[in-house]
Amino acid sequence: MTDPFQALLDLSNLNGVPGREDAVRDYVLAALQGLADDVRVDAMGNVIAYRQGRDAPEGQTRERVMLSAHMDEIGFIVRYIDDTGYLRLQALGGFDTRNLFARNVTVHTRTTTLPGILSPGGRPIHISTPEDRKKVPEMREFFVDLGLSVDDVKRQVRVGDMVTLDQTARQVGHLIVGKAMDDRASVYMQLEVLRRLDGKPRHDVYAVFSTQEEVGLRGAITAAYSVQPTIGVALDVTLAVDTPGVGPDEAVTRMGQGIGIKVYDSTMISTRWLVDDFADLADREGIPYQLEVLSLGGTDGAAIQRSRDGVPTVTLSLPTRYIHSVVESVHVDDLKAGTDLLLAYLR
Repeated sequence: MTDPFQALLDLSNLNGVPGREDAVRDYVLAALQGLADDVRVDAMGNVIAYRQGRDAPEGQTRERVMLSAHMDEIGFIVRYIDDTGYLRLQALGGFDTRNLFARNVTVHTRTTTLPGILSPGGRPIHISTPEDRKKVPEMREFFVDLGLSVDDVKRQVRVGDMVTLDQTARQVGHLIVGKAMDDRASVYMQLEVLRRLDGKPRHDVYAVFSTQEEVGLRGAITAAYSVQPTIGVALDVTLAVDTPGVGPDEAVTRMGQGIGIKVYDSTMISTRWLVDDFADLADREGIPYQLEVLSLGGTDGAAIQRSRDGVPTVTLSLPTRYIHSVVESVHVDDLKAGTDLLLAYLR
């Protein structure tokens, strides 16, 4: 029997930092075959898939509903190659450097891929001082060792080459675990919605697979300007800090207890009537959900909401443990709840 979550495992294993989403875009374009009335790629690299809605009753017009899930993941590009062949990096997205010690990475050049080791500068534990061991290094202190001569490095690597963290996705109990669940889990859900959306939806649907979210919602800004939606629904992850060492008031959401319906984050306040509509629909359909307030962070929803003269917008948030690490974890029940709720809304 086919693993229903193999597509998500495959998406997690793909590499695509902001501005280098090519492999993810190719996967999405292949997966969209037969699922949309029209598919196009814009100048920012966004994929925009259109499904025409049903004829509206006399005197009414169809809404233009824009969905958006971003294809990019946090990662790096090469910013400098020093005289000994070590690479210095520019982070693309927000990293907690405590998660970056002694990591295997891949450097993606124009012609090949090179394995590397990511480490901060400084002394190993055998010769470090107590003060050394307490220090959390800054991003500028990290380097990549390719194990090659400086001539070999400079012959193959250029400033701007993509660098990604190595991790293979896997299932752990009821969790799907890997890098880039932020936001490949939402890409998976959006594709599932289009796959299961039989016939015509209630309104015109523009499913956007956006670029460069992790560096400022850039793809969604231009996509929203082009699509001109009348309703926006972003799909993204949110914190599930339901783990030891954190108080219950800081959990934000909890794994396995349903999809998050965003009320607030630091980039947007969701349109209240849309929050109520989604919550009421979930209650009627028996779909588990959580209302989410996130003190810091943002999604493509903010880009949609602020487009042109403003768009009523809400974000559906997938509870996720260990965000912005290589073991981001989502619960299969929450994936189902998010897919079911969005399907119910579009139908």
